[in-house]
Parts: sequence; C-alpha cells; structure tokens
Amino acid sequence: MIEEALLVEQLQTPNTQARAFELLVNTYKEKLYWHVRRIVLDHDDADDVLQNTFIKVFKSINGFKGDSKLYSWMYRIATNEALSFIKIKTRKLGLNNNDFHEKIADNLESDVYFEGDHIQLMLQKAIAVLPEKQKLVFNMKYYDDLKYEEISEILETSVGALKASYHLATKKIEAFLKED
Repeated sequence: MIEEALLVEQLQTPNTQARAFELLVNTYKEKLYWHVRRIVLDHDDADDVLQNTFIKVFKSINGFKGDSKLYSWMYRIATNEALSFIKIKTRKLGLNNNDFHEKIADNLESDVYFEGDHIQLMLQKAIAVLPEKQKLVFNMKYYDDLKYEEISEILETSVGALKASYHLATKKIEAFLKED
C-alpha cells in the first residue's frame, strides 16, 4: 500500500489527483462501505452515502492538514454523512431515530444483500435499538476492529467515554439477545 503522506500529496496535486483518488477509492471503498452499511443498514442507502462521502473527500482534500490519519478523517466524513442521511430520512418518514432503525432492522430479513443467518439478524436488531453513540462505538470496535484511540480520533471523544459506551452497548445487546 502507498504511504499515506505521499497519497495525500498526490491527492492535493492537480496532475496526480485523478490517479491518486482512484487509488484512494479502491483502497478504502470496501471498509467504508461496511462502516456506512452498519449505520444505515440498507445496501442502496449505503451506496448513496458512500458516494456522497467520496465526493466530500474529493472536494475537501485540499483542506486536509494531516492532523489525523487520512482514513480517520474519511471515517469521520463517512460517519457524519451516514448520520445526516438517517436524520433526513427519518424526518421524511416522520419517524424518530429508534423507530427508523427498528424498521430498517426488521426489513433486513427481506434484503437480498443481507447474507447473515438468524443469529446475525438478531445481533443487527439488537444493535439497531442502541443509542447512536453506542451503536457507532460498538460497530467500530466489534466489526472494524479499531482501537479506542482510532475511534477517539474519528468520533472526537475521549477514550474513557468510548470504553464506557462500548461496555454499555455490549450489556444492552446481551440483554436483548437473552430476551429473544
């Protein structure tokens, strides 16, 4: 893989930008897709959010200062885009955030792109009813296997708060799964 500083330099240079952006997309699209997909749950919505994420990354790359890692910066953009997408969609549907997530989780069974079994479906339903921050922290830690320091950089929250959120999320998921 190309070194991050060199990639950023190429992304910020007009004559190397197109090729560098293609490399960036090819390197991060799958990780970002699954990160976004776990937030919005729907395949088509995840594709839309991912496209918006890469558009925003492309338009904003010259403002990237390197204060954080490139992928942390992109994860933050993807997270914010996904949360904004959900906020707009819930408003359009006249639902609150929890009702929206429960509805989407219930629709996973009929989603042709969902490949999980019954246990995976129940886990997704349990995650869907978590508060937003706990959901994000759980997904980033459990699925993306990110370290707390990386999550802290992405969500701009202290490591201690993230550990507490993860602990609470696991307890709530455990309780949800025991109920079922």
